Amino acid sequence: MKRTKERKIFVLDTSVILYDHSAITCFDEHDVAIPIQVLEELDNFKKGNDTLNFEAREFIRLMDGIAQRELLNDWIPLNGATHGRLKVVAKHDLNGVDATKVFADGKNDHQILNAALTLQRQHKTQKVVLVTKDVCLRLKAKSLNIAAEDYLNGKVKDVRSQLYTGRSVMEEVSEESIDRLFEEGQLPIEDLELDRPSGNHFFILKHKKKSILSKYDPRTGLVSRVEKHPIFGISPRNAEQALAIAALMDPEIRLVTLQGTAGTGKTLLALATALEQRRLYRQIYVTRPVVPLSNKDIGYLPGDIQSKLDPYMQPLWDNLKLIKGNFEKHDSTPKRIDEMFENEKIAIAPLAYIRGRSLSNIFFIVDEAQNLTPLEIKTVISRAGEGTKIVFTGDVHQIDSPFLDSESNGLSYLIAKAKGDPLFAHITLEKGERSALANLASTLL
Repeated sequence: MKRTKERKIFVLDTSVILYDHSAITCFDEHDVAIPIQVLEELDNFKKGNDTLNFEAREFIRLMDGIAQRELLNDWIPLNGATHGRLKVVAKHDLNGVDATKVFADGKNDHQILNAALTLQRQHKTQKVVLVTKDVCLRLKAKSLNIAAEDYLNGKVKDVRSQLYTGRSVMEEVSEESIDRLFEEGQLPIEDLELDRPSGNHFFILKHKKKSILSKYDPRTGLVSRVEKHPIFGISPRNAEQALAIAALMDPEIRLVTLQGTAGTGKTLLALATALEQRRLYRQIYVTRPVVPLSNKDIGYLPGDIQSKLDPYMQPLWDNLKLIKGNFEKHDSTPKRIDEMFENEKIAIAPLAYIRGRSLSNIFFIVDEAQNLTPLEIKTVISRAGEGTKIVFTGDVHQIDSPFLDSESNGLSYLIAKAKGDPLFAHITLEKGERSALANLASTLL
């Protein structure tokens, strides 16, 4: 948070803690208050193996370490000279406005609002700000004259206009340079009179009606020609798809992100390139986060664990069926893919299953990565052992998680932070190739 001269009191709700358990240390010299209802809600989250459960447990341990022998119902100093104080608001001291009466409901959200109102009454010289990732709670707070804002740590600003795309279109490149690159296959970037990028980067070089796809390698300083080759029965249908395949097939690039709207081919390209390189990896592991609908856990669904997960994993199966359908009936490739499943050479499972594992020599695909928090992204990458390649795909503008948005999700965070690293490459896919009807939905609706 930005340091200001005015000392404020920030009231944190549960959604902030579940997003970042260390949030109480991120407000510089300002004071931080935790409503007692937040601790009650965190108690319900502490059991389990999901990231939310981990965040809840870590926050409880952090609070215990800060408190030690101190009482939490009064202000105690946070560790570090630049930090303010911390307290838990257990009792309300209201004068007139009572959120539980205004909204005719005593649920925890309204008790949290009452905690902020109490602090307003007790600390008239300090501005009280409710920090929450719950948009509705922010609106309720503002309706009661409580300042409210989102938790900004981990946010990527101006995602729609400034998020790294991984490629540059260069107009008016000399015809001689394009011809040389086409004939020789690669050239020093200085010969093309291009600015040297900090990491792996793709160029579409143009001169009038001539154009060529190319990739810059920061290890060699060379720009190489990228050709449109079919991969495991899947042919690239546009320039971005060809560039994505080049990144996915490069053995020196260990971390790839593909961002784009529905129908741009993100998951399909990742699966096809994984199958093309199947002999280079011990296993192909495909996963996606399980985001329950209507806040219902998968336990509410009927059947065994596989039956519960199938609805969430179905898009992955659909892409595999499409790949298998590209081969002729007499071709044995579809049968070999089925055998890979039987031998667990290919595994499809929910993301929660990888916590604690070490993934060595694996082609690891994480679909719908926009529904992960930055910490979850870090958790996945930290599982990577020797020889592993990780691919994240998703659309940062289509968020299913209630407390994430295009700026705070893990995929946006990863693209912004990993840019320039020689192990990383990114491509934004813009042109939909699923069907004309799907393109209509993406662009007009």
